[in-house]
Amino acid sequence: MTPAPPTTSGPAPARRPGVALVNLGCRVNRVELDLMASELERAGAEVVGEREAAAVVVNTCAVTGEAEAKTRKAVRRVATLPQRPLVVATGCVANLFSDELEALAPGVVVERDKARVAARVIEGLGLAPQAPAPAGDDPAEACAAPAHRDAPTPTGRTRPGIKIQDGCDNRCTYCIVWRARGRARSLAADEVLLAVREARARGAREVVLTGINLGSYRDAAAGDLALPGLLDLLLERTDVERIRLSSIEPPDVTPELCAVMAAAGERVAPFLHVCLQSGCDETLRRMARVYRTDLFRRVAATAREAVPGIALGTDLIVGFPGETDAEFEASLAFCREMRFARMHVFRYSRRPGTPAATMPGQVPAPVAAERGRRARELADEMRLAQARSLVGEKDLVVVQSPGRGVSGGLFDAAVDPALPVDSLVRVRVTGVRGDATLETEPL
Repeated sequence: MTPAPPTTSGPAPARRPGVALVNLGCRVNRVELDLMASELERAGAEVVGEREAAAVVVNTCAVTGEAEAKTRKAVRRVATLPQRPLVVATGCVANLFSDELEALAPGVVVERDKARVAARVIEGLGLAPQAPAPAGDDPAEACAAPAHRDAPTPTGRTRPGIKIQDGCDNRCTYCIVWRARGRARSLAADEVLLAVREARARGAREVVLTGINLGSYRDAAAGDLALPGLLDLLLERTDVERIRLSSIEPPDVTPELCAVMAAAGERVAPFLHVCLQSGCDETLRRMARVYRTDLFRRVAATAREAVPGIALGTDLIVGFPGETDAEFEASLAFCREMRFARMHVFRYSRRPGTPAATMPGQVPAPVAAERGRRARELADEMRLAQARSLVGEKDLVVVQSPGRGVSGGLFDAAVDPALPVDSLVRVRVTGVRGDATLETEPL
């Protein structure tokens, strides 16, 4: 008689409680969710999909009335999942309308302080409080990624964002974010250095410096260090292979910043997302933006002179209150003149609580929709033209998934599927697809 195979003794390892993360809104929100995910994983939780989650964190957005409506819909949806998870809502809507969020569904917890979100989830799931990451001189030892995680961030993103600034002191008439996030404030330079080193230790080849008003970065304790000085410091005192800047206001694209980017060569991505919002001075005035088109034109020229081949991105709002046909045509013509490589187009959405919401001359929805269509058409045309200008040029691409990567100028790039994810590879651009994806060959 053949003996039975030996059985494994002892109980099966308990599955870690799952937490799902729902992001609405900007890159800063995504970065904040990465930080929460890291805290939750250290406490014994696991980032999972919504259907598997014992808890769901919703990072909300209030930038427009439409964004707020999407927030409320998302909170209601996850609160009624079959497993009835703990729902923790945070972010801009939570700061502005906490009582209304809590009333959306039973069991919704609102946490206005994002630094306390992970603790609220940990408490709700009955996990042990998170132990602080070990201190030490070696960031690779102190901040090693969990064994099950292959990407530099717990949420699987290969280009981690480093949030170095929060809040805004501007008062644009369409915006309520300054009320939700408070006054501008910055992360100490030493903490930024540590965060970049930690990301590098986890395998990141490129990091993205982010903030609500990135160019307002200041560290008073470090001699009033501003963004150009911080960028210089990171280049000098970390070995991260490439740094990318997220969106920045036109007045903050200074000759000093452009000079640092130029001196850094390939270690700073040749891309700037410079917020425009409108290419018409009359519209910019009603928006209470802190610049006019002449300054934007000078900024673009300065950046292109300092960093030849730099790609410029922007945001454009169409259908802002009072925008006439002539103002829209002027805005479109200015965008065409700027030759943007990437242009996000937004139809103005009335945001209750802002001056623009009660301005005369609200643009009818069909008119705004048609302007949006024309602006997106121009955006696609400019992006394709910029991509085609890169054929024959060399570039550095971060591989984000098998066969796909992101170029220095933030173009999607088709790469050899055999290249490892998270690698930074040198390629030559050999062609361009109809959707402006770069075709490449390795060098």
